[in-house]
Amino acid sequence: QVQLVESGGGLVHSGGSLRLSCAASGISFSDFGMMWYRQLPGKEREVVASITRSGEHTAYGDSMKGRVTISRDNSKNMLYLQMGPLLPTDTAVYYCAAKPPMALRPAFWGQGIQVTVSS
Repeated sequence: QVQLVESGGGLVHSGGSLRLSCAASGISFSDFGMMWYRQLPGKEREVVASITRSGEHTAYGDSMKGRVTISRDNSKNMLYLQMGPLLPTDTAVYYCAAKPPMALRPAFWGQGIQVTVSS
């Protein structure tokens, strides 16, 4: 059974930082490209960042570019998202996702974790 479990979310003041983690199980983690998405209230889900299977290449969505860093540890089956400085407009549910090789979109999703940034 595939599981992606996010942690590290919560409430933070504007200008603060958070590090999200995603623990993967039930998949060969290093075979999957990994991504972080977020969904703002009333909005569609959007890509925050992506990282290749080896971790060699990363890409970032425009909304948080320059304020987030995606990384992974294949030895621990872990994905990370370092975020900061955070703004109130970053308040959203954040999801990690696993994308198989050659796939156009993720095949597996975490349950999501709330990040709330207070002004």
